[in-house]
Amino acid sequence: MRSLPLPLALTARLAPVAVLATAGWAMSSGPDTSPAAKERTPSPGTTERSASAPASPSATKKYATAPAPCESLAGKTVTSLVPGAKAAGKEIPSTDTKVRRTCSWNALKGYDYRWLDVSFEVMETEEAAQKSYKERVADRSGGGDVPGLGDSAYSVVNLTTEDKQQTREGTVLVRAANALVMITYNGSDFESKKAPGTTEINKGAIKAAKEAVAALQDGQG
Repeated sequence: MRSLPLPLALTARLAPVAVLATAGWAMSSGPDTSPAAKERTPSPGTTERSASAPASPSATKKYATAPAPCESLAGKTVTSLVPGAKAAGKEIPSTDTKVRRTCSWNALKGYDYRWLDVSFEVMETEEAAQKSYKERVADRSGGGDVPGLGDSAYSVVNLTTEDKQQTREGTVLVRAANALVMITYNGSDFESKKAPGTTEINKGAIKAAKEAVAALQDGQG
């Protein structure tokens, strides 16, 4: 029996933080009383209003760190989606756990194989997360939006065949503020050489995505 290729991990795309700079007035040796100087003199309260102005939406950072991915799903959810797997899962090593964390579950029960990944990626701004989300959705054509999940969500299911063995994989990508949540769920039957149905894989991936997003929101702050 030949093992299936592991799903590709997410590639972190971090965007630099926007740096705001404020230019000061140049000071002269004496007061400038020319008409031009009077016209450019700021009205009272301008400085105070500028200092208290809210930050740009693109610079907000609702989520500071990625939650523990192996604790993001209920045990019963794991065992229902990946029969025979340990509920604890296995976290994949990351170069920066504040930015990205991934947990995997996989098991073979009889001839039925399932694999599930839950990944969190926290970016510096909502603008960066929006850009990365759009790029990743564009790379996975053929799916559709998932309403009511995060700020935006997308799911797609693909079927591959290698040496007459089918594998069906579902991916759900969610953006919530400045964070991305990605679910990868796939399965195969090594006896029949067939793959689970599209509906089963899609529903399973969306169920995991809903719980993962809830875990992200619960861990806010």
